[in-house]
Amino acid sequence: MLKAWVLIQTEVGRAGEVAAAVTAIDGVELAEVTAGPFDVIAKVQASNLDALGKLIVSRVQAVPGTLRTLTCPRPGPDRPDA
Repeated sequence: MLKAWVLIQTEVGRAGEVAAAVTAIDGVELAEVTAGPFDVIAKVQASNLDALGKLIVSRVQAVPGTLRTLTCPRPGPDRPDA
């Protein structure tokens, strides 16, 4: 299982709405509002890199209020504490 962090920039005032919608997507473990250049951070998982790309492009980027994303795949073996 491939896990990644997805940094999401949203339209002004829509971070909470975007985080809630992203949390509801299958494959998303959590999504939280953050401060800084990105408004939401999400922890996602997929079976492989191709499936991860499809999840981000077809589901996460389709959430209304999402402006752009930056995906950071986590290298290394799966760990229960990560």
